[in-house]
Amino acid sequence: MYVCGITPYDATHLGHANTYLAFDLVNRAWRDAGHEVHYTQNATDVDDPLLERAEQTGQDWRELAEREIELFRTDMEALRILPPREYVGVTEVVDQVAELIVRLRDKGAAYDIDGDVYFDVAAAPKFGAVSGYSEERMLALFGERGGDPDRPGKKHPLDWLLWRAERPGEPSWPSPLGPGRPGWHVECTTIALANLGSGFDVSGGGSDLIFPHHECGAHEGHIVTGEWPFARSYAHAGMVALDGEKMSKSKGNLVFVSKLRQQADPMAIRLALLAHHYRSDWEWTADQLASAEVRLARWRSAAGLETGPDARAVLTEVRARLCADLDTPGILAVVDAWAERALSEGGTDPQAPALIGDIADALLGIRL
Repeated sequence: MYVCGITPYDATHLGHANTYLAFDLVNRAWRDAGHEVHYTQNATDVDDPLLERAEQTGQDWRELAEREIELFRTDMEALRILPPREYVGVTEVVDQVAELIVRLRDKGAAYDIDGDVYFDVAAAPKFGAVSGYSEERMLALFGERGGDPDRPGKKHPLDWLLWRAERPGEPSWPSPLGPGRPGWHVECTTIALANLGSGFDVSGGGSDLIFPHHECGAHEGHIVTGEWPFARSYAHAGMVALDGEKMSKSKGNLVFVSKLRQQADPMAIRLALLAHHYRSDWEWTADQLASAEVRLARWRSAAGLETGPDARAVLTEVRARLCADLDTPGILAVVDAWAERALSEGGTDPQAPALIGDIADALLGIRL
């Protein structure tokens, strides 16, 4: 599994947590089924937003990235997100990115404009297969999400930047392409191929990565390896809103995990996120955290009893609902029902409370 990581120019917000929690559940379900999981995640530790934020705040961009990556990992640990086998920063693989771009150019899939290197979308016969979007929609999203459809000299508006030639005041690396740095998309393709190879099981991220990021990366992988699909499945978490708008760094309407966990048990934060299906778009409100705190307290009370109702059916149902596209709202309802019976009616099984604790811990990541 490859899940696209953060661009570390600001602290982890609930939108991030929502995404990485979704793929943590995949990780846990696979492990519970007996699979060995190879999970890789990147950090885009050199990119325009990071450089812009560093300039605005007078910080060294490397120090800013390092600090925010460390905070992100601390937040993830607090939320009990199982870490990937590899965390890979883009700055660690610039040479490999350049080599992959050279291979794309050698295959006739890339061309130069004033030292910048672009992918030629005409070289990708399956373009559009990942997103299923029309060209009209792709063009609209491309401009909104970091693309440059109107750049003079491009063969097609959807051609995307693979290598950005050195600019004054920007970091750059020597390469066969000339001094510069990676564009977008190609760094994830490089890291995924190096660690997982082509045809790995799941490529994941937020739904805003469907296009252009996952679409473009898939075709880079296809052209350079000759294999399709690049990933067997693509899965995307929904967007979290605040005050009626998608929570995003660019808009500044953020609820930071680091601040929220100073106010509440991280397990309550995790439960608040689990109350929403991972693919749904939803809006954060403070009362959701209050409800999650009540739920957590009830679960802990029930799991702390000496005996309780038989919980083996709960385990069966939780596993089934995880396999049903990670139906976490349904899972919470199942555990709620057991806790209600345990607290109101009692039970005679001395092993049941501990089993509920194990289910919450191993499958849901909730420590009771």
